[in-house]
Amino acid sequence: MAARCDICGKGVMFGHRVSHAHNLTKRKWKPNLHKITIMKNGKKVRVKVCTKCLRKVQKVV
Repeated sequence: MAARCDICGKGVMFGHRVSHAHNLTKRKWKPNLHKITIMKNGKKVRVKVCTKCLRKVQKVV
């Protein structure tokens, strides 16, 4: 299952967790995704959207 927003394409970001001694360990930031049902061409479709796009969708409706 891809951690990617179906509307804006926001996905996983990679970086480092940095300790006080400046030791680096790999980490990743995942987008805050929600599964919602929308009407697309008269049919119900389940899509994964990030919270930013969820607010945009609710504002339009």
